[in-house]
Amino acid sequence: MIEIGISFSDPVADGITIQESSQIALKNGISLSVLFNQLQNIRQYTQTPLILMGYLNPILQFGINNFCKKAKECGVDGLLIPDLPISVFEDQYHHIFKEYGLKSIFMITQQTSEDRIRAIDNLSDGFIYMVTSTITTGNQISFTEKHLQYLDFIKKLSLQNKVLAGFGINGKSEFDIVNKYVNGAIVGSSFIRHLTNSNKDLPSSIHDFIKSFKHDSTN
Repeated sequence: MIEIGISFSDPVADGITIQESSQIALKNGISLSVLFNQLQNIRQYTQTPLILMGYLNPILQFGINNFCKKAKECGVDGLLIPDLPISVFEDQYHHIFKEYGLKSIFMITQQTSEDRIRAIDNLSDGFIYMVTSTITTGNQISFTEKHLQYLDFIKKLSLQNKVLAGFGINGKSEFDIVNKYVNGAIVGSSFIRHLTNSNKDLPSSIHDFIKSFKHDSTN
């Protein structure tokens, strides 16, 4: 699937790479209205599942109902809003997500209790975003025994939703480790750095990056 980030001035969970990319986008005039205009014909080109990831403030400024309506019109499949409390979502926004057929995605961390994980699993209908470590996005992670125990703990919960791991997945080594335990990995900052440092055209750069994570380098 493809995660499309909503640029925001204070992306508190994100590291320097995504912070800088957000600032560049904002200086270039990006907004939710511009983003939806850019996405309005995307389903003519791809049927890959699309996720919008962003913080609550700009979505509230846009209007939650209007935001969900526009997302649905563009063919967006799900929403990940890291700073949206699950209690607020359940009380105020769950029915709006349902109305527009948008899947809800929430994050869990090593500090999330099993009871809360179960509650998130019951509320989710897309996947669960497992934060690998207490770092911001884009930082290098060295998997310790504690990290592996956390991955194994989540695996043994046998949750009804698929679990994808993110934060610190910068290359194939981290990618392979987490995929022994969960259903997939989320790679963001490393992708942005690759495009920034590449001398190739955009399609070739994207192809090379994706191929670097595959077991069979010929694909």
